[in-house]
Amino acid sequence: MLTRKEIERQEYQILAPYATKSGQTEGRIHPEKEHEYRSCYQRDKDRIIYSSAFRRLEYKTQVFVNHEGDHYRTRLTHTLEVTQIAKTIARALRLNEELVEAIALAHDLGHTPFGHSGEDALRELMAEHGGFDHNSQGLRVVDLLEEIYPNFPGINLTYEVREGIIKHSTPFDKPRPYIPFEDKGSPALEVQVVDIADEIAYDNHDLDDGLASGLIEEKAISDLPLWQEVAEAVKVRYPKISKKTMRSQVIRMLINMEVTDLIKTAEKKIKKFKLTSLKAVRKFPERVISFSKDIETARGPLRDFLINNLYRHYRVVRMSKKAYRFIKDLFETYVDNPEQLPSSHAARIKNEEKHRVVCDYIAGMTDRYALDEYKKFFDPYKKV
Repeated sequence: MLTRKEIERQEYQILAPYATKSGQTEGRIHPEKEHEYRSCYQRDKDRIIYSSAFRRLEYKTQVFVNHEGDHYRTRLTHTLEVTQIAKTIARALRLNEELVEAIALAHDLGHTPFGHSGEDALRELMAEHGGFDHNSQGLRVVDLLEEIYPNFPGINLTYEVREGIIKHSTPFDKPRPYIPFEDKGSPALEVQVVDIADEIAYDNHDLDDGLASGLIEEKAISDLPLWQEVAEAVKVRYPKISKKTMRSQVIRMLINMEVTDLIKTAEKKIKKFKLTSLKAVRKFPERVISFSKDIETARGPLRDFLINNLYRHYRVVRMSKKAYRFIKDLFETYVDNPEQLPSSHAARIKNEEKHRVVCDYIAGMTDRYALDEYKKFFDPYKKV
């Protein structure tokens, strides 16, 4: 029989010495008796999947707003793709796969409706009221806002998963210092793996969605060296495939190239700097999980292309600006008259700052719920 204690024992036999072991967890905010047959990180993963915030990711924007098409990535499908990539990397490096999975599943729980435009709006609106970023909001979700358990607020995750949420870092996500996580030093390798898996997923899958939508033309991207190199390799291997299958295979090979490079580069760093324990990882001043210089350089033009041709495409910008107005108008309406909030949120204002309560409510909305709320307030023919 595989009990939790046996799982913990096997981790010491199988995982690398620099991996995070579940038997050495820093624990939970609210002490609980651990499960007999699940590790603490497996239990965290299950709690995240059963949370309402996780379910709402299905109807939150990645790049394209939910109603624009059924085949584009949502925040939920993006999360699942990040998880799959991160688990592959973790397994190869003998890291704690269950911890990586839990962090990956939770890393976007604090995202607003309408993607980064929603976050930009709330960041501006909350500038004088404690600020806003989706990392901190994600931590609020799992520590305070979820209402599942009778004895404590939130879902009471372990320190290590919470660290992964608050320290999530990519070129688009810059974590703010957050005590008590800063005194531990550099993030664990499991946290770093999720961060870079997020980059791999959104770079390649946003590109895939951009091509599928027609906002990006394939002839415009064919001149980029990295795309050109991989596309030629696919043509040689599969000379008669359709354009759609061709695109899918190029994206697939790009991801595989980046993941393979990442694993090999991390392995070299671990050996070079003699990172033989989690303590050594935390003392190391730079990121261990990173690309080689060649791949990092090759990715640059592809990322610049996405920024200039997809994220700044006039249709995406129009939707982003509309979304910004939706969030701003809703926020100001609720702040001006909090009695328009649902009773469960309005009641919180007795003990909490009004702007934060409104921020929590809006950040938790799906795209379609936010649009429906907007219509109720500003469309005279919409029933309230």
